[in-house]
Amino acid sequence: MKFEHLIEINDPLNPLIDELSHEQLWRGLVLRAESPKLFVPHLDECQIADRQENSFSRKLRYGELVIADKVLLDPMRRVRYEVAPQQDISASSLTMTIETPQPGTLWVRFEYDDGHDAATDQANAMYDEFRKSAYQESDIDTIRVLRDLAEQGRLDSLLN
Repeated sequence: MKFEHLIEINDPLNPLIDELSHEQLWRGLVLRAESPKLFVPHLDECQIADRQENSFSRKLRYGELVIADKVLLDPMRRVRYEVAPQQDISASSLTMTIETPQPGTLWVRFEYDDGHDAATDQANAMYDEFRKSAYQESDIDTIRVLRDLAEQGRLDSLLN
């Protein structure tokens, strides 16, 4: 299943939306990767290892399930999560890209790829609709948390 959607961050025509700067949005997306428990309440533990300038590896524990992934950072532009195949989990990825189609606007494009071929996608079509909906709700919640953190001033300084 390949799935993507956009979430609008800033709309100069909508004064009801609190604006985030490009830098605040970037810091928030990186924070989601480095401190996922702020965004995923049912995550029990996150261990970060193999930190490089623009990437790091993580082990995420949800009860007995442990998922290893790699986070790739394209500074101020994109955060990509890559899950290699492991146990009963197939390879998959999530890419979050900051887009500025017009001055004053800011969007995040969320792109999911579960690594399945077209035949598997066809067999899972009904299930995938539920997953798409869950992904979209999770992403909306991510932006809500980012807005809350920005309001608290927690996205105004450089990250460690």
